[in-house]
Amino acid sequence: MAVPLPRNARLFCWFRVFFNARFYYPVLAVFFVDLGLTLDEFAILNVAWAASIVFFELPLGALADRIGRRPLVVAAAAIMVLEMAVLAFAPADNPRVLFWVFFVNRVLSGLAEAAASGADEALAYDTLVAEGRRDQWPQVLSRLQRWMAVAAMGSMIIGAKVYDASQVNEVLAALGFDARVDALTSARFPVYLTLGLAFCALAVSLRMTETKPERAAKSSIGDAVRRTLAIGRWIYTTPFALAVILFALLVDSPGRIVVTLASSIYRMNGVPERYFGELAALLGAVGFIAPFIAVRLMRTCSPWLIYGVIALTMLTAVYGLATPSVELMILCMAALGIAFNLLGFFTSHYLNMIAPSESRATVLSFRSLAGNLSYGVFGALYAVGFRWAAQAAPTDDDALARTLEWIPVTFFLLLLPVFIGARKVRNMRICEKLG
Repeated sequence: MAVPLPRNARLFCWFRVFFNARFYYPVLAVFFVDLGLTLDEFAILNVAWAASIVFFELPLGALADRIGRRPLVVAAAAIMVLEMAVLAFAPADNPRVLFWVFFVNRVLSGLAEAAASGADEALAYDTLVAEGRRDQWPQVLSRLQRWMAVAAMGSMIIGAKVYDASQVNEVLAALGFDARVDALTSARFPVYLTLGLAFCALAVSLRMTETKPERAAKSSIGDAVRRTLAIGRWIYTTPFALAVILFALLVDSPGRIVVTLASSIYRMNGVPERYFGELAALLGAVGFIAPFIAVRLMRTCSPWLIYGVIALTMLTAVYGLATPSVELMILCMAALGIAFNLLGFFTSHYLNMIAPSESRATVLSFRSLAGNLSYGVFGALYAVGFRWAAQAAPTDDDALARTLEWIPVTFFLLLLPVFIGARKVRNMRICEKLG
């Protein structure tokens, strides 16, 4: 019989589910556009989101190592409540004001991500280490991905359904209510539901316990800065850790750009909005498959082969999405989802195994910092590229298809020197290093 996971590990899984299963994800891009923004403004807001994470990531990661991880997890949940409240009550009658309200939302969202990043994971992992059960971390990651797959399927279907005013009115009529809602009103329903999840995440975070309270010893800001720089030097001088972060940095960004544009890609392929939820849920189901693939790869393949497979899968899938075809779109989005899950699994597994316990949250924050810095830079370049493509293309859909062709080519050229450089650490005794 399987040994139950420690309480912190179980709560970590619940926290991640409530924090990440957002009902507005299947309609994210069209939600911003339908309220009055353009796709390039949406891309700029995503840059602001990534910049917020980059700005706060390392200070909050160092703070988590200094005062404990639980306070940062609680703060992340509280900020999520605030960010969703801003989005839920944003005015829709003034596009200029709306942009800046959304800007505030994106900054708060980035702050919440930065506060949670590394702290929740380090808190759960430290609990396993304290109980001598570190080898159960892959089990925690597998359970997390399965739970998140279930939550994603439910939130995607419900979110897309309540976004569509016609479906909401059909349900109201079937229940015998005379009330009707318009499109702008129903567009807020996924946000209201996510606000409810934010309160659930806050309740879960308050039940977590600190594994090592002695971290709360006081130290100066200068000490924290010096410690952060020292951890940065450790990453730079540890070839395996540096390579893992670089791979995650360069492979994650193209996929994330595509995910944020998913609803626009659905529209480009002529998929009606009422089916966005079912499609997103179908693609979210790959979260059930990825853990089994991950465990198989972990036992039989080297890290470099694993990351090579992930990169090839993700970049091929993105390139395939440039061709308007519903069948090909579903196949490519499914492959993209599997690659994303594998990337998160192995990056977490390898970094947690080699990171010093007392600085684990900061090491994980460096990982998140690198990924979001890359995403922010690429997001800005994508906004410029989309505007340029839109000037030469007859429609926005044509411009979107053209930019999807550029993404994998650009990142292949960036990934190539990293894989070549990784040859220097290929012959390291990885298993000994990870033990």
